This record gives sequence, structure tokens and C-alpha cells, in this order.
Amino acid sequence: MEKWNEIIESWESYVKDQNFVKLTLSKPFPKSSELQNIYIRTVRIKGEDLMQWTYRYQTRDETKNYDFETSKTNLLDLLYHDFRAVTIFSLKEDAQFLISKKGKLSSRRQAATFKNMPDFSNDRSKEKRAEQQAPYLYHLGIMDANGDLIPKMADKYRQINKYLEIIEGLVKHSKLPKKIKVVDMGSGKGYLSFALYDFLTRQKGFEVEMYGVELRTELVDLCNDISKTCGFEGLNFVAQRIENFEIDKIDILIALHACDTATDDALFTGIQKNANLIVCAPCCHKQLRQQSKGKSTDNPMLKHGIFKERAYEMLTDTLRGLILEKEAYKTKIFEFVSNEHTRKNIMMVGMKSVNSNADSEALEAKIEELKHEYNVDSQYLEQKLKEAN
Repeated sequence: MEKWNEIIESWESYVKDQNFVKLTLSKPFPKSSELQNIYIRTVRIKGEDLMQWTYRYQTRDETKNYDFETSKTNLLDLLYHDFRAVTIFSLKEDAQFLISKKGKLSSRRQAATFKNMPDFSNDRSKEKRAEQQAPYLYHLGIMDANGDLIPKMADKYRQINKYLEIIEGLVKHSKLPKKIKVVDMGSGKGYLSFALYDFLTRQKGFEVEMYGVELRTELVDLCNDISKTCGFEGLNFVAQRIENFEIDKIDILIALHACDTATDDALFTGIQKNANLIVCAPCCHKQLRQQSKGKSTDNPMLKHGIFKERAYEMLTDTLRGLILEKEAYKTKIFEFVSNEHTRKNIMMVGMKSVNSNADSEALEAKIEELKHEYNVDSQYLEQKLKEAN
């Protein structure tokens, strides 16, 4: 491998002089290789400069971070086994290296493509917030022992990162203390619970006390075992019904895909505990649709069964949003993940407003108007709040 030291020495000099922009590996052999290219650039993580490697396969990208010494070793190995071309971009010059089939190295230098160091801040939203080497991803069956994505779990990994991207923006605009209490109601196998705890503690620096509330004891036991294995001391799972879970305070309330009125039970708890941030992804809307059975209507939207189902789903979440606004929450409803992954893709967010100008009477009038139009007597969350007051 000494014959390729010219490549390593050039790269090292650009990095040392702070001229290094990026390195590209191309011309894989064999040409049919699934791994087509590798792109390397410098990133700073927790004050340390690392080399970020983006592996471009035919159907996906994977990103890993290494220190420079490890990166040099990896590069030599790849040149020996996998690639025949290297281009190093620096502010000084571009250096191109080609390796023939017989292993002969040729090189040339030319004018620098980049005159100034590029601003990579636009790539921030594309970065993986759930790092592939995170132990919980292995224990949940998303990554293998080498930190490589298991193909059938690609959609789940994409969902996790989209979720964390959304949470990052919400946390940024929420007034949260340094020590926070988070409750994930209907946590299931805990994919998003683990991701959120890891993200808030390790990347955002919060001191987190978090609970995953799940009725199925086998999932609770599994998640508690994984949490202990990963050293997540502040993350615990409890086997309880959502409406029975008691806690003195909640800063962030999460309820993703809690079925039917379980979403309302979660929203009720968040409102009662004055949570700063409420995030839910409702599903399995049945309560309002059942109230319409046997009632005649002139509304053409309710004539066909499939439209009726969708109409009452929209009505349920619209009423929930209005109720949150009435309770002094700024409310947003938007698409969580693409329809190609799941039809249950709506996310509802409520952010507590200290200086709320909500017109309670006007909001109540809108709620009553919608209920009358769709032959609804009461909505479950509305009913629970009235009973509590």
C-alpha cells in the first residue's frame, strides 16, 4: 500500500493547512458494485473535527464519522479493494489520482474548483439526527452489529430522523427548562421514545426524566431491558393505561398513534398538566363516526362510506385543534411522513402560549357549529375537559 502514500500525504497536507474541502472516491470495481461513490468532508461534533463519510449505494446513502487517523486507514483499504479513482478538492488545488487495473498510480494537479470554503449549513437538515452507531438502534433491530442499516428497517429509520427533525424545531421555539419531564403515551416498542431521549440528552444537553406508557407488558419489559443496557438512566417504561398514568408535571407530552380516544386521553393529560409542548399523531378515529349512525344528513360528503370515514377523521382532528387553541395552545396540523409509508400521517402540535389571545367564545361557537353540521353530540376530549372543570 506504500505506492499510494502520495494520496494520503496530499490529503494530510490539505487538512493540516486547513485547505481541505472534500474527497471523492469513484470508479468502483467491479462496476456492478452496489457501493458507487464515497464522499468525505470535515464536520465538527462536540468541538471535535471529524471526517464525515457518506457512502452512496445504488439505492441508499449511509453516513459515518471517523477521526482522521481511522479515515486514512479506511481510505487505503478502499483503494486496495474497491475504488480506482480519488479526487481531493482543496482551496489550493484539485488533486486527481487514478489506479490502473495493474495497480499503477497516476496523478495530476489542476486549478482549485473551490475558491472559498463552501457553506455546508444547508446540509444540516439532511444530517441523520439518529446516528447509526447509537446502541439503541442495534437493540431495536434497525442496525446490525456493524452499525449498518438493515434494509427492511429503512422506512422506520427515515421516520425516526424525520420525527427528530420536527422535534428539534419545536424545542427550539419552546420555553423549556434545562431539566425536563417527558411522557410518551402509547410508546409501543419504543422506537421514537429511545430516539427522543438520546437526542434530547446527548445532542441537546437536556437533563431528561422520561416515561414511556404502554399497556402491553411484554413491550414494557423489552424496552426497560434495552434502556438499562444502553445506560439510559432517565428513561423508564410503565405498563399502564394512558388515562390511569399519574405524574405531577409534564414539559413535553408525546402521543403517536394512540388509538381512537386514547389520543384524547393523552391530550387531556397534557392540557391538565400544563405541558409546554404537546405532539400527537392521531389514528383509528371511531368515536364521532359512531355517533352519526342512524342519523339522516343532506351533506353530500357523507353520502359515500369512504368519504364519510375521511370526513369524520378530519372533523375529529379539527375539533381537537380548536380545543387546544381554546386551552391557550398555538396549534399546527401537518403531514408527518409521506403517504407512501402510511396513511396515518398527520401530526398535531400544540405549543403553550403564555400570552394567549384566544377568543374562547368564538372558538366555542366554531366547535358547536361543526358538531351540529356533522350530527355530533360531543367530542371525547371536550367532554373530559368539561367534566374536569
